[in-house]
Amino acid sequence: MDFQFYTFHFGVYQGKKVIWIKFPYTLTLEYKLRQNLPTAKWSPSRKRWYVNDIPVVRELLGLEIASPTQKYLSKIHSVNQLPFLEFYDQLKLKAYSKNTIRIYLAEFAHLLIILKRHKVDELSQTRLKDYFLYCVKVLHMGERKMNGKINAVKFYFEKVRHQPTMFFDIPRPKKPVTLPKMLSKSEIKRLFKVVENPKHSLILKLCYGMGLRVSEIVNLKIPHINSDRMQVLVKGAKGKKDRYVNLPTSVLEELRSYYKAYRPKGWLFEGQYGGPYSTRSAQAVFKRAMSKANINKNIGIHGLRHSYATHLLELGADLRFIQKLLGHHNIKTTQVYTHVSKRTLNNVKSPLDSLG
Repeated sequence: MDFQFYTFHFGVYQGKKVIWIKFPYTLTLEYKLRQNLPTAKWSPSRKRWYVNDIPVVRELLGLEIASPTQKYLSKIHSVNQLPFLEFYDQLKLKAYSKNTIRIYLAEFAHLLIILKRHKVDELSQTRLKDYFLYCVKVLHMGERKMNGKINAVKFYFEKVRHQPTMFFDIPRPKKPVTLPKMLSKSEIKRLFKVVENPKHSLILKLCYGMGLRVSEIVNLKIPHINSDRMQVLVKGAKGKKDRYVNLPTSVLEELRSYYKAYRPKGWLFEGQYGGPYSTRSAQAVFKRAMSKANINKNIGIHGLRHSYATHLLELGADLRFIQKLLGHHNIKTTQVYTHVSKRTLNNVKSPLDSLG
């Protein structure tokens, strides 16, 4: 779309970041706006059009995509702003995933904000240990958050400042051992039955039918689907590893009908403005389906992956085979499903039943 007659500026509306749209009003220009930006809305109070300020919209409009460092820089003292930007640059050079970069930036920024005008490069290991202890004892941060925080700080000093390997003997709260949350086969059937949108239906069925993470499902591309071999390439998954999974036979015709109706160009599941469908939208699809199916469980879309692994185990699949399909690096990660599998549990009989 040619946007030469439209001007854009950033703002906040009803507590959300938006992009305001201004143009000399004609029916033609309004029609083109609605056609090319279907989520554009009219604000009666501001008397102007707007869209949500998200990266894919900025890219479509040819606007600068906001750097993830921007929301932190204004809170960090000037003496530590350059170290923070160098930290971000090194994360990009190391080709860390977007999610890892997001976590590391947040954790390193937390330290820099607390330091105020004190230079981060002048911190001793003793001072850093005091900071970590403060996070544990005063802020009551859990093990996962502390791991991310320590890893981010170590990355800065070891990879950006090229200092020797750092070790921090920090007491960390024990991580509670929890079992994976899953759905029964009857609940899976109920879930699929209430989803009418073909795209949404396929997203959920492939998440369950191939045991994919939500990030993997939204990043599937057309060439990744091999219907001749009935295989799907999961490219650049967690740990930047590729793997193949089997394409369920039962979904093939539905997949072909979807392709003919939607004609996706790059990604199998595309967003409103092109590009991959967002993980947040996929989560919302799952939540709506759960509500519509009256399944009252506190579980996210990742539960479909857990259900896939558990049901495979109950069907008699070998644990090593399941490990390979799930893309687990360590077999111990896969072994957790033995604790929720009915096949495993049913083999254990209570001594009460043997009393006669």
